[in-house]
Amino acid sequence: MKSWKGFLALGIVYFLTIADTLAQCAMCRGTVESTMSNGRNQVAVGLNTGILYLFVTPYLLVAVIIFLWIRTSKKEHGKRLEISSRVRRAMSSM
Repeated sequence: MKSWKGFLALGIVYFLTIADTLAQCAMCRGTVESTMSNGRNQVAVGLNTGILYLFVTPYLLVAVIIFLWIRTSKKEHGKRLEISSRVRRAMSSM
């Protein structure tokens, strides 16, 4: 249930910020405007795709690292709980 709410919240944030993610830097904008006046639209599409690719890649890398870290810490926590329960059982049987 938590993941469903998280995906919904992420989707809402995505749709609210979609206009900001398609923004361009000043130099890219100048290049796009000059090529658009010449009638070549493919350059604009390529630049937007490249900008979005460069924007998303670091965030995906950080997300993967955080996911792996959380998964590993959960496994280690489970092992620690198992060991502590064994110790309690051993101490109570003495």
